[in-house]
Amino acid sequence: MLHRSHQPAGYQCPFCELVQDRPFSQDNLCAPTDLIYQTELVAAIMACDGFGNYGGHAMIIPTRHLEALYDLDDATGAAIMKETKRVALAMKLAWDPEGTSTRQHNEPAGNQHVWHYHQHVFPRYHDDQLYQQLRHRVSVQDRAVKAKQLRQALFSPEHPEPLQASQIIR
Repeated sequence: MLHRSHQPAGYQCPFCELVQDRPFSQDNLCAPTDLIYQTELVAAIMACDGFGNYGGHAMIIPTRHLEALYDLDDATGAAIMKETKRVALAMKLAWDPEGTSTRQHNEPAGNQHVWHYHQHVFPRYHDDQLYQQLRHRVSVQDRAVKAKQLRQALFSPEHPEPLQASQIIR
């Protein structure tokens, strides 16, 4: 095997707690309002940390606990990319950023901190300093507002690939 799990024994996955609607463990920084939407294979959630000068970016995660890129099956990987594009387009509608970026990390040396695959989707601005690692906590209230804005944009008739109610589990 080319990679091994890095999650500690007894790991309480914050993303699994969110998408499986389980009680949150003490260290879980997620909030129920972070869930933007969930399909059978993936969910879009607000990230609790902001980077650079702007708070509020989304993450696309598998609904099943898969730790890293290496663990993704083809159907889940394809669904992640489809929803990454859909959320990036929603950001353009909701927030009018100057661009978007995506990134994903694997294993500790790859800067992974949560042991559940997640694809970051960032709104980008010329002065955002995203890659200077200016990480900061974004309040639950601010994340809830941004999640609502993205949900509205995802269902908007202006969205080139809007979500349909039949695709959503919750």
